Amino acid sequence: MEIGIDSFAAATVSDPANRAANDTNAMDSLLERIDYADQAGLHIFGIGEHHRSEFLDSAPTIILAAAAARTKRIRLSSAVTVLSAADPVRVFQNFATLDIVSHGRAEMVVGRGSFTEAFPLFGYNLQDYDALFIEKLDLLLHIRANEVVTWKGRFRPALNEVAIYPRPIQSPLPIWLGVGGTPQSFIRAGSLGLPLMVAIIGGETHRFRPLIDLYREAGKKAGHAPEKLTVGLHSLGYIAKTTEEAIEDYYPGYAETFTRIGIERGWPPVTKAQFLAQTGPRGALLVGNPEEVAEKILRHSEALGGISRLTFQMDNAGLAHTKLMQSIELIGKHIIPAV
Repeated sequence: MEIGIDSFAAATVSDPANRAANDTNAMDSLLERIDYADQAGLHIFGIGEHHRSEFLDSAPTIILAAAAARTKRIRLSSAVTVLSAADPVRVFQNFATLDIVSHGRAEMVVGRGSFTEAFPLFGYNLQDYDALFIEKLDLLLHIRANEVVTWKGRFRPALNEVAIYPRPIQSPLPIWLGVGGTPQSFIRAGSLGLPLMVAIIGGETHRFRPLIDLYREAGKKAGHAPEKLTVGLHSLGYIAKTTEEAIEDYYPGYAETFTRIGIERGWPPVTKAQFLAQTGPRGALLVGNPEEVAEKILRHSEALGGISRLTFQMDNAGLAHTKLMQSIELIGKHIIPAV
């Protein structure tokens, strides 16, 4: 199993007077963490895509390219690319270029995103949410498979015998489908034979098994080999030397973040009891000491019928850079060998 980290490049929003300096420091720290993850033996580092004041990841391929220049082995991915609001030609060109810069270490996870700001920002109608994604994924996969492209759709001008460059080192360039909890998304990924990245940020992980079964069944019906139908898991998590320390470090920022998001989405405020239930044996959060979390990852994998990748999302809780570096070290030294 591959183990890695996904980051949303969190910014400091509480000090607007020093925003430029704070953003620079936050980006420097993020690149230092990616470099350290490479040294610690982690397998993958992903950067999200958001268009909000609290994140610095609106142009993730630029961050990943900067990381490529200072790392040697770690794979570099999006987490996720908001394909519905992007031009698939530019998405492919950006990641093909990243693949060349990184000497063949680029990947992308494509999805529709968990926020909606990208749609009005780039001139798309949110009512076309699903149709946009289906069409743009079709074009992206067509570009990946063909150097010269002829294609016609509803939302983008047609392409007629157009050559698209550069071409990536990897053939094919890895493209994962990022999903939440919509059955049709799981079926789509299986039918296309794409690896599946499942974001589980709450609830009980084992409840996603029926959806993953749908993915595997759809892939089998479409004629894809079982080994092609791989499943990854994106989870909120944080590792400290003791479980008590992990909870003490992680809970305050987690509660603030998800209470704030909850105001936008109509969720109730986060409580400590809810949080502790999520860190328990069946809950989705991977917060604790290395031994406990490694055991929980293995239980999650068994409950889901086997996963090939696990990524921690740690920087949503406003943790200090030194704390995140310590967590990366513990993942490399303890979690990866145990799993």
